[in-house]
Amino acid sequence: MLTPSEDAHLIVFGRYPRVGKTKTRLIPALGPAGAAALQKRLAEKTVAAARQAAKRIGSRLVFCHDGGHRKQLCRWLGDRRIRYVAQADGDLGRRMHRAIHRAFEDGARRVVLVGTDIPGLTAGRLKQAFSALNQNDLVFGPSTDGGYWLVGMTKPENIFDGIVWGRPDVLEKSLALARNKGMRPQMLAPLNDLDTPDDLTREKGGDYVPPPYLSVIIPVIDAARQMARTLAAAASPDAEIIVSDGGSTDRTLQIARTLGARIVFGPRSRAGQQNRAAAAARGEVLLFLHADTRLPRNYVNHVFETLMDRRTRMGAFRFATRIHTPAMRCIAFCTNLRAGWLKLPCGDQGLFLRQRDFTEIGGFPEVSIAEDLYLSRRMAGKGRIVIAPAAAVSSGRRWRHLGLLRTTMIKTMLAVGILAGVSPGRLASLYRLPPKKTNL
Repeated sequence: MLTPSEDAHLIVFGRYPRVGKTKTRLIPALGPAGAAALQKRLAEKTVAAARQAAKRIGSRLVFCHDGGHRKQLCRWLGDRRIRYVAQADGDLGRRMHRAIHRAFEDGARRVVLVGTDIPGLTAGRLKQAFSALNQNDLVFGPSTDGGYWLVGMTKPENIFDGIVWGRPDVLEKSLALARNKGMRPQMLAPLNDLDTPDDLTREKGGDYVPPPYLSVIIPVIDAARQMARTLAAAASPDAEIIVSDGGSTDRTLQIARTLGARIVFGPRSRAGQQNRAAAAARGEVLLFLHADTRLPRNYVNHVFETLMDRRTRMGAFRFATRIHTPAMRCIAFCTNLRAGWLKLPCGDQGLFLRQRDFTEIGGFPEVSIAEDLYLSRRMAGKGRIVIAPAAAVSSGRRWRHLGLLRTTMIKTMLAVGILAGVSPGRLASLYRLPPKKTNL
């Protein structure tokens, strides 16, 4: 006799989120990363509902995925109670039929397959689908665009052949194929899916303005020499750029406005400037960037993929400078080792984290020195800190000003002092420059 987990299989049919390759019809409205982030949230909500339903029913839970490998999927969704199976080749119908057929080959007697584009999905609706299969051999969850968000059956019939997917007659065609095979369908309540800008408008309302995926925050004081190049490297359809000024008197703000950055004002203090900008930010991810540091190409992709791991609480890029000497290359190598081993990346590397995590820890501590390292120390206690493979390139201004050896010693002493619990006040004297205007 089959156990409950062998009798019922619940298949979540989804994709591993990729920037620019997921929810492509929503890219004009949300940006490449914004569209991928929406797909990620919808899939997570679907899997959460499926976990609840599978526990109630006693069914096996399968995530049938397009893209990604098991290690990535486990980091994203976890591996408890989920079996990961790659989708077959071919069009949508062939892939769904193969997933359902495979479940029956594994011993299932009731199979329900659900997509990941349905905001209104609940565990209760999934339980209704399995209940419907106790009296019927077919169940559909119709979507309002003429397709369906769920299909379930008690025998592996192919009701997907010859269907042109994405058209408003998809459900009608599948029903006709099912009736030709003598199947008795039951319909669940219709739900909206979320595939196009019109779907987004219907779901969120006509006055909805989608937030950016990412907010790049740059604290500045008299940074005109670096501003244009830094902003140009940070420009992205997925990012808003916020310049937090602490009292510039040069052309910094004029350049920032010309290049489309938002500006917030307040007293000079790098921690305070960054916290003010974070309070004004709309992105779900915050990236804190020094004014003399250029982000790598496709930096949004690196941020997105780094934060796909649910255990990661903060990320940073590899450290590099525009000083091309053997000594500086050695220092950069050692800096990256320190950042990885000690989980203490610095502000020169571009720190990024989810806004909710930044808010939870109270933002940057209001200290006069090394607020970036103190933030890293706090976040290390919350979860993983990951160094992305691409490098953010700093001008190396401070290294040139103080000298390579002295700057290395100061940064090492700061890191050791923070790990040892030395107070910020005692560490501050290590990092003060001789009096002159400096760029943050």
